[in-house]
Amino acid sequence: MHTTLFYIIIAILLADAVWGWILEELNRKSWAHKVPERLADVYPQEKFEKQKQYRKVNHRFGKISSTFSLVVLLVFLWYHGFAWVDETVQQLTGHWLWRPLFFFGAMGLASFIIGLPFSVYQTFVIEERFGFNKTTPKTFVLDQIKGLLLGAIIGGVLLGLIVWFYEFAGRWFWLYAWAGLSLFMIFFSKFYTTLILPLFNKQTPLEEGELRTAIEEMSKKAGFTLENVYVMDGSKRSTKANAFFSGFGKNKRIVLFDTLINDLETREIVAVLAHEIGHFRLRHIIWSTVLSVLQTGLTLFLLGWFVNEPALSQALGVEEPVFHIGLIGFAILYSPVSEILGLGMTIFSRRNEYQADAFAAKYADARALQSALKKISANALSNPTPHPWYVFFNYSHPPLLKRLEALDREQGAWSREHGAGSRKNSS
Repeated sequence: MHTTLFYIIIAILLADAVWGWILEELNRKSWAHKVPERLADVYPQEKFEKQKQYRKVNHRFGKISSTFSLVVLLVFLWYHGFAWVDETVQQLTGHWLWRPLFFFGAMGLASFIIGLPFSVYQTFVIEERFGFNKTTPKTFVLDQIKGLLLGAIIGGVLLGLIVWFYEFAGRWFWLYAWAGLSLFMIFFSKFYTTLILPLFNKQTPLEEGELRTAIEEMSKKAGFTLENVYVMDGSKRSTKANAFFSGFGKNKRIVLFDTLINDLETREIVAVLAHEIGHFRLRHIIWSTVLSVLQTGLTLFLLGWFVNEPALSQALGVEEPVFHIGLIGFAILYSPVSEILGLGMTIFSRRNEYQADAFAAKYADARALQSALKKISANALSNPTPHPWYVFFNYSHPPLLKRLEALDREQGAWSREHGAGSRKNSS
């Protein structure tokens, strides 16, 4: 049976790769050769040609990096690489806790080393060529070290907790693991901007002035108590702009990239923040956390059923059932289910984005949000015409043109409700 399971694992990996390549090719063929009329004001022909080149370079680079990763994994599986790493770890320790921690530590370090050249090329060649990169070699190295240490600490603690439950809680270990991981997800969601983000970026409170006054007026109108609006030094790494809402309770915080403030007008920034406040007021963050917790519970429940199946470990070259080897086999076999659940989350996320846009149109200015979205997209050289199937399976946000059309409808509904003409600007 384990031989059949091995080939099923190989088939799943190949099928997933082929499906990804098909979607990428469909997306490539949908690229527009002319600037969409709706975006002509932010995409002069010279910038649009630059955007086309940016797409082509990233498409080619993505194919090379994904193919390389797949080949490495297939060779590793074929020659029982996971079993070899486990045997090597056993020469150091056979302890029930340290063995899986060392195993996944070695696998994580190997994955980091393999991916590092691609990350360097993406940052210092592609992003540099198109004028996005602001990361210095020093910042890049520090980011890699911090990310590696943070992943080792957090990942090690969570893995150790799961292994401990597996050893001492018997068949119900998945339930205890679910409770532990759920608490961590809630904690992480609440404290990300106050504990994790400061390790990589500096955040400073938004200063008093025209922008803050306009934001306060909008938030009061939207029924949102404005306490924490911070500006983050995103420009230390990239020229791309963004904003996000994080946390809940006393730890809720709106974070603006400094590049966003530099690129947009006051009324546009206010509209973007109204969108972020919409996520909070419409409880999107809470619902996303709840759904993630439920998805984690389903995954751990199935893991509890199958992780001790001898064929899982044997398919990867280990004769006796071993938790950490069975975990890898399960993760690959579970990936089709994970893809389906992930698809549901992306659909849910796109719905949330439309709702947050509608909220912003109600409490700020629909036209200002449209203008902001267009500028953000054009400055990032984003693809304005992605293929519908690529969007359906991969986009957590609706495509730009679809969002503009939805905002048109919101603006039209507002005009019909309040009479002819458009609403005043927020600034």
